[in-house]
Amino acid sequence: ISYSMERLFPQDGREVFGIDRKSGEIRLRNDLDFEDVALYRLQVDATDQGNPPLSGHCKVVVEVLDVND
Repeated sequence: ISYSMERLFPQDGREVFGIDRKSGEIRLRNDLDFEDVALYRLQVDATDQGNPPLSGHCKVVVEVLDVND
């Protein structure tokens, strides 16, 4: 199975999050700041190597909490 992030809101989320194509693990690439963006919506797609390939997707919501800076 290979994983990818197809749709992100806001669009600059591609610079903040990365996904391991083999394991599906989502990691931060940059710091999160509540004052900049308080909520991210990610769509993660999974596709197998079958013939024909089957796929599925899920929505991941990341809420950034404001903690004393």
